[in-house]
Amino acid sequence: MNIGVLGGTFDPIHTGHLIIAEQAREILHLGKIIFIPAGQPWLKKEQDITPFKYRADMVRRAIKGNPSFEICTIEGETPGPSYSVDTIGELRKELGVQNPIFFILGYDSLAEMFLWHQPEKLVQLCHLVAIPRQGTSFPSLESMEAKVAGVKGKVLALDLPVIDISSSQIRHKVSRGVSVRYQVPDAVDSYIKEHQLYL
Repeated sequence: MNIGVLGGTFDPIHTGHLIIAEQAREILHLGKIIFIPAGQPWLKKEQDITPFKYRADMVRRAIKGNPSFEICTIEGETPGPSYSVDTIGELRKELGVQNPIFFILGYDSLAEMFLWHQPEKLVQLCHLVAIPRQGTSFPSLESMEAKVAGVKGKVLALDLPVIDISSSQIRHKVSRGVSVRYQVPDAVDSYIKEHQLYL
């Protein structure tokens, strides 16, 4: 079974994440999508991030009701910074080599992959599914190959419509008392209000 993986800070998870996951699942015939909330993303160590428990709870509420979606909290269970290569490596052990992993990420993240921890090892463990992001273009695979050996043959670019919703926009709106209904699932909207997040 082909397995999709969508990692992210999910601060908060929003409708765009769910649409991307569902479209990728359908196009690539993925058996399921595993959502992985980031623990302590080392590239965002200077940013204030909502505690893991709240972000994971919002993911659980967002994906509830879709049997093809599940959550993995491995990054919140290990201390210190979290690295995609370690997370995918653990999943690879659990799933076995007979279940290919398709790691879903935006054009912007793909372009910066050479900055990641052990990127060459990561591309050996999975396929990379590149998704358009607002204000970004698809990076040159030739240029990337010079920085990350093996990446050129592991990238699948999906021509999906750009969804102009971002977690930072949602946090900003909530902080100003502006409605984010329909930008996040109702269950996430209720959770944000209940726990007074982003105020």
